[in-house]
Amino acid sequence: MSRVAKNPIRLPNGVEVKIEGQTVSVKGAKGAMTWTVHPKVQTVQEDGELRVSPRSAEKTADAIAGTTRAVLNNLVTGVSAGFERKLELQGVGYRAQAQGNVLNLQLGFSHPVAYQLPEGISVATPTQTEVIISGCDRQRVGQVAAEIRGIRPPEPYKGKGVRYAGERVRRKEAKKK
Repeated sequence: MSRVAKNPIRLPNGVEVKIEGQTVSVKGAKGAMTWTVHPKVQTVQEDGELRVSPRSAEKTADAIAGTTRAVLNNLVTGVSAGFERKLELQGVGYRAQAQGNVLNLQLGFSHPVAYQLPEGISVATPTQTEVIISGCDRQRVGQVAAEIRGIRPPEPYKGKGVRYAGERVRRKEAKKK
């Protein structure tokens, strides 16, 4: 059996889990999410824990059980604590401003960029060069962060652009005469 799938998922206080057939619904303080489990995997809730196991001894069922456990753990963490990604803007005149569900970016283009946020994702801008993306769905938070970074990724010569917090950009030497 998968090493990942062997570990049970501990349910924190305030998190409710309902298993109906192959559908798992998780509800918590930050929101509610559902996920459909693969037919080769079995999920059981007992003693405040969620356990995942493969239904057969197939290699694929074992792999899917580990993936299912990881996804269900992300659901439980998302509805209880939530996820966040931090982005930094580096460059002269690069600014970000959150207005409702729109993120206005000035990234050195001839026009401002207005990024429309999907439902369930919130953005905060503590400073003009810092963006914090948060939500309960880990995949969506990462996808939105990647899309915003993709508008102006960091370039290797001056390092200007949008980067993840703590990301190191490999710098290249400029052309010599």
